[in-house]
Amino acid sequence: MKMGKARQRMAGMLALAVLLTALAGCGGAKETSSGASGEPITIALSPWPGWFFWYLVDEKGFFEKHGVNVELKWFPVYSDSLQALATGKVDANSQTLSDTLAPASKGIGLKAVLVNDNSFGGDAIVSKTNIGSIQELKGKTVATELGTVDHLLLLTALAQNGMGEKDVNYVNMTVNDAGPAFISGKTDASVLWEPFKTTAVKEGKGKVLFSSKDTPGLIPDLLVFRDNVVKDRPDDIQRIVDAWFEALNYFKSHQDEAIKLMAEKAETTPADFKQGLSGIKLFGADDNVKAFGKRDSDYTSLSFTAKTTADFLKKLDMVGDIKDFDALFDARFVEKAAKE
Repeated sequence: MKMGKARQRMAGMLALAVLLTALAGCGGAKETSSGASGEPITIALSPWPGWFFWYLVDEKGFFEKHGVNVELKWFPVYSDSLQALATGKVDANSQTLSDTLAPASKGIGLKAVLVNDNSFGGDAIVSKTNIGSIQELKGKTVATELGTVDHLLLLTALAQNGMGEKDVNYVNMTVNDAGPAFISGKTDASVLWEPFKTTAVKEGKGKVLFSSKDTPGLIPDLLVFRDNVVKDRPDDIQRIVDAWFEALNYFKSHQDEAIKLMAEKAETTPADFKQGLSGIKLFGADDNVKAFGKRDSDYTSLSFTAKTTADFLKKLDMVGDIKDFDALFDARFVEKAAKE
């Protein structure tokens, strides 16, 4: 479960889109069978700092304390977890908002019930030190992977500075290639996430020019359930959400212990794991209530971010139409937790 195997956020989107098209033609995905309250609810997770907190919830006994039977399912390859949720092999998945849009556009019923974290500096445009601003990227070679959330981050940074992709020499590269390309001097800038970002800054003598800190809410990480589970087992979902928030409170007063536990799961050192955590913002109950609130021009609102991201992906033919964005979100669980 190495942290170095960073989640390929949306890198598997095209393959998933093909799968979803096939499912739509066959009448949809098979639904999970966790209808009985005694059966475990299965939650999938993959490599990302914020999602290792599910192991903290589990191993410190917070699921048990709140009276819910949960089975965590590990997916080393992030796109495999997306397919597992889309095909009904798990009840819930830890995934980005952007990766929730494609199955929703294919008619697969999903509900986001919790924001685990937001990328808060973990995704960044790393440039040569002599580039002083986004405007100075004009005519420069910039690499990132087409259709990923980091591609969206690049376009957002350019737009905020009155520019577009045509103003840079855009090169389509996976993060695994974009990082080394920057280090070797083949690009003037690359858009990267951890741990590639820190490696590029150190080994490539680069600097962070723009990051997800500058766009709060653009890259949210969520707990997403299949509709039938939300309908059939709302009490258990409430217990899971409550257990998550209790684990976050435990983390505040037991950071060294918690980081050691999660670092072991990630097969990395506590120092490296702590570095990874520095690029995210964990979301407590009040943060969640704010995120689920509807605002028309604010990335800190899930609804607005979903619409903006869907427009971006639709231009790339990676998602279809989504008629009701509000149907993707169910705020009742975090709202109840916040009141308590």
